Amino acid sequence: MANALSNADGDRADAAPAMPDAAVPDVAVRDMAEIDVVAPNFKRRLSGVTATLERVVPVQAGEVGIAALGPNLAPGVPRIGWHQLPALWRRPKRHARRIWHARRNVEMLAGVVLRDLLRMPLRLVFTSASQRHHTRWTRFLISRMDAVISTSGATADYLERPSTVILHGIDTETFRPAADRAEARAALGLPPLRMVGCFGRVRRQKGTDVFVDALIEVLPARPDWGGVVLGRATGQHGEFEQDLRRRIADAGLADRILMPGEVATSQTPAWYRALDLYVSPQRWEGFGVTPLEAMACGVPVVATTVGAFPELIAEGVTGTLVPPGNVSAMAAAIAAYMDQGDNARRAMEESARTQALEEHSIAEEARRINAVYARLWAE
Repeated sequence: MANALSNADGDRADAAPAMPDAAVPDVAVRDMAEIDVVAPNFKRRLSGVTATLERVVPVQAGEVGIAALGPNLAPGVPRIGWHQLPALWRRPKRHARRIWHARRNVEMLAGVVLRDLLRMPLRLVFTSASQRHHTRWTRFLISRMDAVISTSGATADYLERPSTVILHGIDTETFRPAADRAEARAALGLPPLRMVGCFGRVRRQKGTDVFVDALIEVLPARPDWGGVVLGRATGQHGEFEQDLRRRIADAGLADRILMPGEVATSQTPAWYRALDLYVSPQRWEGFGVTPLEAMACGVPVVATTVGAFPELIAEGVTGTLVPPGNVSAMAAAIAAYMDQGDNARRAMEESARTQALEEHSIAEEARRINAVYARLWAE
């Protein structure tokens, strides 16, 4: 799993554990005439934007000729090399113009240069995930696009031009419910407790402290529950993580609030399947795909009212929304779910899985993006 999303400039906004998996065969494109869409990815460091591209492009490739361009792309993503850029002057087999699908300012700029200065036959598409007022420079670049996609309605509200809202999707086969949660927990070496989880980078922006403090408040009265923070702190956030570990130890909950660190991306679905409840405690978010991954695994979600979460969570049906940074509200929402009867919890689990299947599959996201391309080609 690589989670996802971020702002227009590509800074990671929802980072789940992201250690590399075993090698997957490379997918280099040799015949540029077969490529109808180029998806540039100019950032070397893993980001939510990169993870989103790596997740959806291989699925899009089932319907359109698409290849990514950039460094450090995951194995299995169809890609072209920099040396193949001159081929963009030649039209592809199927269309009068290729599409250049940018997700960052620098990629929009490159598309404008290739189309308007170098006169390559391109149509330009931009996906915006940012929920903030754009700079004059970003607004100018967006104005030069032929089509714009927004990753949420909240994102669309910040744009000064029409856009197509396409929510992110996830692989609902990879992320699927456990046949037996107790067995799923045992396979990971977790204690025989119902578990609440929070996955992602350990830092203040992600609200990891709110999650930990909420569990410290609710767990003493509920001895059959535990919690897990899956992820790690990077750079300057190391002290923040150590402080959380001290709080947990001081509360006498070190054996019930676990911080096992980071795991390989291929292992994270198994961790979701071990959960009874997932929490997204972010103080700020661009989109935030982890609730979708949890829901696809049949796990209800408590999330803050940031990013796309209000568009993903059906209040009282698939989860609960609370204000960001509010420990009391977070604790109350978690406790309310813990104290429900089995039938009520089971109904929410089923609703979460159903919503993920019907509205948030990666195949549906790919289909909607490809439909935007089709409209441009039809013009």
